[in-house]
Amino acid sequence: MRCLARRGAALAACAAALGWPPAAGAAPPAAGAAPPAGGAAPEDPREATASGSATGAASGSATEPGIRLTLPWLLVQLVPSPELWIGPSGTRFGIRWQVTPVLYSFGINRKLSPWRAFIAEPLTRHAGSIELFGSPEYVAGPSAPAAGWVFRGGVRAYFSLLDRGEALSCSLGGSVLHARDQVAASYEAGIYTLFGGLGAQVTVTPTAALRSTTITLSIRYF
Repeated sequence: MRCLARRGAALAACAAALGWPPAAGAAPPAAGAAPPAGGAAPEDPREATASGSATGAASGSATEPGIRLTLPWLLVQLVPSPELWIGPSGTRFGIRWQVTPVLYSFGINRKLSPWRAFIAEPLTRHAGSIELFGSPEYVAGPSAPAAGWVFRGGVRAYFSLLDRGEALSCSLGGSVLHARDQVAASYEAGIYTLFGGLGAQVTVTPTAALRSTTITLSIRYF
């Protein structure tokens, strides 16, 4: 063992004299030892700075995202998601919008605020969250029971499935449906990809008067 220790110290001394980085497992320089030949510093200052920055980033507080309501964002929210309404009277085409007054995220960095109002970044929503939502819809058709405006309001939970929800996530929710002066309960499930921008939702309303199944191609603009 003493022979190996001497050999390691000798290799380290030779590497320092030639200006090479020390070999893995080489003995560390003794306390108070002189710097290597040529006056080179034992550590690259750039490496020291990078190390210090990384340490500061790891120990510092996270930065809150600077999100706010803007006119362009409001305009793209007017673009609806298409859907198919399937009921006793047949299948009809519809469109749906969505508003999120409040969202609580349990999947983001704990140093950030988990609360969002109206605007929620894709990672904040699809990494894991619970939201209150409102969803007006319009179902086309003649004077059939399905035709006209439908309003939903409820709770939805998102869960990450792959890459913290950026590649794949899912949702489960429930809502209260109001249509034709009648109220019914609805249940839904959804799956999303492309940072949550594209997804599919299936909503089932079992109440007899408003019984239906709605398949929505969810398109979100952030």
